[in-house]
Amino acid sequence: MSYVFRDFIVIFGLAIAAIYLDRWVVWPLYWAAQGTMFWALFVLGHDCGHGSFSDNPMLNSMVGHLLHSTILVPYNGWRISHRTHHQNQGHVENDESWVPFPEKLYRSLDTKTRILRFTLPFPMFAYPLYLWYRSPGKEGSHFNPYSDMFPISERNAVLTSTVCWSIMVALLLVLSFVAGPVQVLKLYGVPYWVFIMWLDFVTYLQHHGYEQKLPWYRGKEWSYLRGGLTTVDRDYGWFNSIQHNTGTHVIHHLFPQIPHYHLIEAVPTPSLKFPMENTLDFKSLF
Repeated sequence: MSYVFRDFIVIFGLAIAAIYLDRWVVWPLYWAAQGTMFWALFVLGHDCGHGSFSDNPMLNSMVGHLLHSTILVPYNGWRISHRTHHQNQGHVENDESWVPFPEKLYRSLDTKTRILRFTLPFPMFAYPLYLWYRSPGKEGSHFNPYSDMFPISERNAVLTSTVCWSIMVALLLVLSFVAGPVQVLKLYGVPYWVFIMWLDFVTYLQHHGYEQKLPWYRGKEWSYLRGGLTTVDRDYGWFNSIQHNTGTHVIHHLFPQIPHYHLIEAVPTPSLKFPMENTLDFKSLF
């Protein structure tokens, strides 16, 4: 909880400072800093979704809803699809995150979808579209409890998250009437889009190599271990501590129950530094 309190104190402090100073030279700095802090909130909510935030499921749910609703993410809808991602990482047909398209599917895409998916800078803003429509070739919405990606037993949980998300949207609308839409756009709207860029940027880099091409599997070629080893560790410099160690992604996929504040010590490198590619040498075995 200390990380939650820390992040919210910084967020409110940044907002108060921006309102007090109210100079255009300050606002771009505020947007970059606040968007980064929104991303940090998402990572803490991500721990809640894995049950690694607390041993108490009720506390995980309460804190997860608070954190993710604050940044317009439907907590349970995301949690369930993210669980599917972890259970199928590296599987071309079944994974959820930045899956490469088979040629047949790619050729079936309309021009608008191809542009939004593959032409920069549009993929850097893809996450809200993913929440509403999922990826091309997959149907369902993270807001609809009757989507095929949700088990019947978890429909009420998805509905709860959609209601919480709607309350946050209503709160933003009320604030727009009280303080004015421009002020809400400056204080919340622009940082929200910076957060979206962080999320899309980091999650893409976590699952795609650059110098080293990472494999994707089908059918019996895939296994949980093989899939987990197709993720990548990255070094984000002094942002690492701000965004709660998102660079340690390989160990997270192998052991998602480890909370973010123990990931560094779990990385099997003598210096505990982030290499730009996988830290696990035994990936080559697969």
